[in-house]
Amino acid sequence: MNKLKEKIMQVVFAMCACASILSVALICLFMLTGGVPAMLEIGIGNFLGGTSWKPLEGLFGILPMIIGSVYVTAGALIIGVPIGLLCAVFLARFCPKKAYKVIKPAVELLAGIPSIVYGFFGLVVIVPFLRDTIGAGKSVLAASIILGIMVLPTIISVSESAIRAVPDSYYEGALALGATKERSIFRAVLPAARSGIMAGVVLGIGRVIGETMAVVMVAGNQAIIPGGITEGVRTLTANVVLEMAYAEGRHQEALIATAVVLFVFILMINLCFSLIKRKGGDK
Repeated sequence: MNKLKEKIMQVVFAMCACASILSVALICLFMLTGGVPAMLEIGIGNFLGGTSWKPLEGLFGILPMIIGSVYVTAGALIIGVPIGLLCAVFLARFCPKKAYKVIKPAVELLAGIPSIVYGFFGLVVIVPFLRDTIGAGKSVLAASIILGIMVLPTIISVSESAIRAVPDSYYEGALALGATKERSIFRAVLPAARSGIMAGVVLGIGRVIGETMAVVMVAGNQAIIPGGITEGVRTLTANVVLEMAYAEGRHQEALIATAVVLFVFILMINLCFSLIKRKGGDK
């Protein structure tokens, strides 16, 4: 009877695994069959390198959206990575137990807040503040700030786990050699936790580049190459969301091709994460 139960559970587990693989395969098939032919018809160079997105005129260049996604992602990492890393160091090595019981759940709560709430917060708080102070309003900077906040839980949680996984002998050895607590952390512990920290950053990039609703609400959604961080921008995800509801024909196919480009970016990020994780495991 026990062997029969094991066989049944093995079949169930195998079916679940096959369902997951099938889902990914179907998504890839849909994206490729729907987007690649349109990309070839438009011309890969014209599609990826074109600077004009005017569907009514038959112009489908997504370079402004690619650059916009890169700008917003870079801005979010510039804001989120230092704050997240320093917060992880504090939680792992310096935080009192009573404070930890408050700060840690608060960080985890950030991960559970819907993106629409972040977007609404940015729309009613961040955007007016930037407009009154530096005249930015809906812009690359506003989107970067919101996404920088959204990426904090991922970076903090993964980085804290990586720091805690470093043997105490690294920290104690540095102290024994005369280093201060801070120097021991930044020169001995953090280098040893580098692979885990980088994994957190890579996961954060995946969260940022795939975010949609919060960006739509605060970025300005202008399909042009931004001249600075105070100007509006449209990302790849926002481009699909804003126009897919009414798109048809070549326009719809171009939006699916845009999603294909985004899908490739996400695959590249996941590949980087796998390589970093494997490198850390080899060490």
